[in-house]
Amino acid sequence: MPDIEIYDATVADSALIHRFIRELATYEKAAHEVIASVSDIEKSLFAKNSKTRAVICRIDHEPVGYAVYFFNYSTWLGKHGLYLEDLYISPDYRNGGAGKAMLKHLARIAQSRNCGRFEWSVLNWNEPAIRFYRSIGAKPQDEWVGYRLEGEALETFANS
Repeated sequence: MPDIEIYDATVADSALIHRFIRELATYEKAAHEVIASVSDIEKSLFAKNSKTRAVICRIDHEPVGYAVYFFNYSTWLGKHGLYLEDLYISPDYRNGGAGKAMLKHLARIAQSRNCGRFEWSVLNWNEPAIRFYRSIGAKPQDEWVGYRLEGEALETFANS
C-alpha cells in the first residue's frame, strides 16, 4: 500500500499547482483556456485575504495531485458549504486511492467547519469520474443549470 500524504499547499507550491492545472486542462480538452501564470497563482490563491485553499497529494513523497476549494454559503441551510473547484491526480497514480483520500480529507475539513454541503461539478463526458463519485455516494444535481458571465460579456453587463 503506497504512503499517501495530503498537506496544505503554500506559496512555494505555486509552480507545482500551475503544472497540475495545465495537466487537468489538457485532460479536459481545454488547455488553450488556461491563462493563469505561476505569478497569478501566487498572487490570488495565496494572497493574504484569499478565501481559497489548496492541498497537495503525495505518494511516497512524490507530488501526484492537488485540490483547490473554497467555502460558499447556503441560505436554505443557514450554513457554509465546501466547494471543490479542482481535483486532479496524475494519470500514472489514478485508481490507487489518492483521489478517494483527497475527497475524504476535504470531507473531514467540511465536517470540522460544520458545513452543510460538499459540492463540485464534473464534465458530463467524464464517465470515469462520474462512476467514481457515484461509488462514494455522491449524487448528481441535475435540477440546477449553471450559468456564467465572463470576459467581454461580464464587462459589458457590469458597465451597462
